[in-house]
Amino acid sequence: MPSLIEKFINQHMFITVVLATASILSGCTEMPESHPPGEPFDPYEETNREIHEFNVDLDRQIVRPTGLGVTKAIPDDLEDGLGNFVSNLSLPGAAVNNLIQGNMKGAWNDTTRFAVNSTVGLLGVFDAASDMGMAEATNTNLSETLYIWGVQDGAYTELPLLGPSTGRDAVGTIGSVLTNPLNYLFNTPQSYVSIAATLLNAFSARGRNADLVDSVLYESADSYAQSRTIYLQNRQFRYARDDADGYLDDYEDPYQ
Repeated sequence: MPSLIEKFINQHMFITVVLATASILSGCTEMPESHPPGEPFDPYEETNREIHEFNVDLDRQIVRPTGLGVTKAIPDDLEDGLGNFVSNLSLPGAAVNNLIQGNMKGAWNDTTRFAVNSTVGLLGVFDAASDMGMAEATNTNLSETLYIWGVQDGAYTELPLLGPSTGRDAVGTIGSVLTNPLNYLFNTPQSYVSIAATLLNAFSARGRNADLVDSVLYESADSYAQSRTIYLQNRQFRYARDDADGYLDDYEDPYQ
């Protein structure tokens, strides 16, 4: 069985591979200079729309009814606790990404929050760190790390099951799973707990936000364009909030 040191080394080798892969992927789909400012860079729109239709069908038949059932069956307090538990599981990964980004303060903050919530907060079910007045979690991930390292966005992409993304964010989303140290500490069946909790929390979130999600997917004139715009606006806001000069990247003009 690999030692923790070997796992740590393999993890950082993986990060290097991800950075290189993301650079290649985004470079292959670099936005041309002739592209209209403020317009989404979506050269694969036809394929993206097919995947979007698949995702909508999956939501209609499985995700939405399951989400509504979960949020109806589970009391609100338990849903809050589940959300806290899943958020706490992401903190070690956020701490690692903060280290890669050179953000020592953020790494320390997320590490101490994880320690407090995992003990005083009963494995993160309760957000004891916030109750004690600690700073909020950074919620950073590999996608943001790639941005800080100068990896370009690449094209807009709709992923099966996962939904809206970009070339860089797609690599970051998948890579974030493998850069969380917790995934290297537990073997099965303990490792399945986080997977099950994350999946259940996703269904819970779908049920809790049913009206908003339904309005986008089932009440919009063009649900694909609407979800794309919302996704790009939200991520632009996130990067602009963290960047003193504003987040420009590939999407230079904010959507109005």
